[in-house]
Amino acid sequence: MKDPARLQVTRHALDGVAEQMGVALQRSAYSPNITERLDLSAALFAPDGQMVAQAEHIPVHLGSMPASVREVLEAFDLRPGMQAVVNDPYRGGSHLPDLTLVGAVGDAHGNLIGYVANRAHHADIAGAAPGSMPADATDIAMEGLRIPPLLVVDAHGERPDVIEMLAANSRTPTERHGDLRAQFAANHAGADRLRELAADIGPAQLTSDMGDLIAYAERRIRAAVNGMPDGTWSFTDLLEIDEGLELPITVTIGGDTITVDLTGCPPQVPHNVNAVRAVTESAALFVLRLLTDPEAPANAGTARVLDIRTTPGTIVDAVFPAPVATGNVETSQRLVDLLLGAFAQAVPDRVPAASQGTMNNILIGSAGEGVPFAYYETIGGGEGATPFRDGMHGVHTAMTNTRNTPVEALEVAYPLRVVRSELRPGTGGAGRFRGGDGVIRELEVLAAARVTIQTERRARGPWGLGGGEAGAPGRNTLITASGETRPLPAKTTLTVQAGDRIRLETPGGGGWGAGQHHR
Repeated sequence: MKDPARLQVTRHALDGVAEQMGVALQRSAYSPNITERLDLSAALFAPDGQMVAQAEHIPVHLGSMPASVREVLEAFDLRPGMQAVVNDPYRGGSHLPDLTLVGAVGDAHGNLIGYVANRAHHADIAGAAPGSMPADATDIAMEGLRIPPLLVVDAHGERPDVIEMLAANSRTPTERHGDLRAQFAANHAGADRLRELAADIGPAQLTSDMGDLIAYAERRIRAAVNGMPDGTWSFTDLLEIDEGLELPITVTIGGDTITVDLTGCPPQVPHNVNAVRAVTESAALFVLRLLTDPEAPANAGTARVLDIRTTPGTIVDAVFPAPVATGNVETSQRLVDLLLGAFAQAVPDRVPAASQGTMNNILIGSAGEGVPFAYYETIGGGEGATPFRDGMHGVHTAMTNTRNTPVEALEVAYPLRVVRSELRPGTGGAGRFRGGDGVIRELEVLAAARVTIQTERRARGPWGLGGGEAGAPGRNTLITASGETRPLPAKTTLTVQAGDRIRLETPGGGGWGAGQHHR
């Protein structure tokens, strides 16, 4: 680094651009899923397509976004001012509701200085059930509209035909229009700020700093990995489909490189727990940053220390036509637990117990009558205890980083009523440090609706570490308008009537360490 001080200034300026993009997206969007829950992410890419900065948004979005940008740049010669949209899971995407918008940015003379990209979860993008994550999907076509890289702003300007096509393939087209406009606003804001930075320090200096930041991140992460013990460790955990699907992992640390071997995972299945490789890479990147040097720049340099091995056509490297909606939200969480379970054997003083291990997805939409609506939310739970403190209560953990939907906003936007929203006391695992408690969220539907639930950790609670106990598993329950109570499986799509209630009780986190609770 020729000038470390200036490089830090550039680093934080770029991070600030990404953060401003997120704010623009939140403030411009229509759907509560984006304006309230912040189910969005933003990042910047260098002229060669490498990620150079990201906002502190959603790990499963950001870790897979470089693959989406790569696919766009392979499909098009994206010139400054042009933008492309993509959600195809097999071409760098995560799952169909996540639409990624990639824009090329030029300086005052029209020369390329980088790319801006943002990803937003759209509450409905067609498919067999409202919310586009049907539990009974057996192929990708049942999950909604699949969009390969597609120019939405070309050399002649915006393409309204493409925007209309995207909005028309949703049960809530007005929301799609609004949320797409918000994504445009985010990229415009990012492009303006990036041009200002280029004008301030010079385009050549900006490009040079981008390369130096990527190399700097790689050096920091390699140094951290080099401080870990060499060796090979294995771990297994279960996904809750059928009788349980076992996922094995082997992690090898050698010098400043980590090899993650998932080649023993089972073939993809006709359930949407399949994860595409980009999602698997996201989980590995998240755990790597968690256990090494979280303060290092979050850019392409980080990924260079990882050698991730998968077999195409398996549950962690799904290929067409496998359904993948839940792989993004639930299998990604299990991959984090797999990685932590393996690393706990290598560096036990750094690894927390398992957190709730699920995003507790609930989707509710109109059943074909009345005004169409599509509600989506993920619900917090217990954080796993760490080697130095208790786990937090009622938070989103690991691959998600969203908020809850406030009761007031939810009840204004949808024909739903929040009956209960509270912590679930005593569900965190016991130990020297206790796991965090889960949450109880109970919703009453005010009109007939289709409900989808996609959850995990209902059969077994999140594991503890170092002698700590497991957290309590979650529960899903249907309470009919007549008062009948019926347990629901971890993953289901069903029709409910006005007055019926859905109660999700989320898991507690695992405890850490044997012995008396430390206060």
